[in-house]
Amino acid sequence: MDKEQFKEAIGRVRKTSQKRKFTQSFDLIINLKDINLKDPAHQIDVFAPLHYSKGKKTKICALVGPELSKQAKDVFDSVVLHDDFPKYAKDKKLLKKLAKEHDFFVAQANIMPDVAKSFGRVFGPKGKMPNPKAGCVVPPTANLKPLYDKLQKTVRIAAKTAPTVQAIVGNEEMKDEEVLDNIMTVFNVVIHHLPAEKNNIRSIYLKLTMGKSVKVGAKEEEMAEEKPEEKKEGAPAPAVKKEEKKEEKKEAVKEKKAEEKKKAKEKVVEKKPKPKAK
Repeated sequence: MDKEQFKEAIGRVRKTSQKRKFTQSFDLIINLKDINLKDPAHQIDVFAPLHYSKGKKTKICALVGPELSKQAKDVFDSVVLHDDFPKYAKDKKLLKKLAKEHDFFVAQANIMPDVAKSFGRVFGPKGKMPNPKAGCVVPPTANLKPLYDKLQKTVRIAAKTAPTVQAIVGNEEMKDEEVLDNIMTVFNVVIHHLPAEKNNIRSIYLKLTMGKSVKVGAKEEEMAEEKPEEKKEGAPAPAVKKEEKKEEKKEAVKEKKAEEKKKAKEKVVEKKPKPKAK
């Protein structure tokens, strides 16, 4: 794929998509081939800093101690102080809500063991743990504003359980040149992390949130959206979401088993004869 093909795809996406009552995002979907995701060397999990906005606000939460509390409250969308960790550790629903409402979590380095202990069981499977590769683990003396601004233009590129990469690369209100620049940044990061680079690319699609998928590099007559029954490629759910569903299913099974075990114990206690009075 070259720059002109991506530029042409942007035009086709705009042409074939209807105007909605909200600002739609541009989604880039890259389908991979000839890779073994069981081999860690073939997996992708990197953060790409873009030159332009993603076109969508990134919500960031800080997990900090007293050293960064005041600064964090001035900079981030949400803050959880070290003293409040136990409250979240005890309430799984509260943890899940926190994870769902934020895209990134930034943590103070000297309290990372407590972050892992209190938030890891939910954040880990969802890929939301503060990640050093994105600069999200900071010292107690850090300047937080530049990090917040950087994360607003950072996308996570992941292919760990499914051979697909999906990323937001802009919105319909942005200039074509800006969207194109973001697309090329993501594309170049992806091929750089593949064992055979471009040879591991099966197909690439571009779409707006509620619009049809446009195949990059396809001829005009091939641009009609594939029928569901014929669709072999396209825009499957991102790997992270699949992993989340898998983990949530496991958690539900565990909770069900624990409940059944608890009921079984209660029945045993009920059936156990009371000792005779002497």
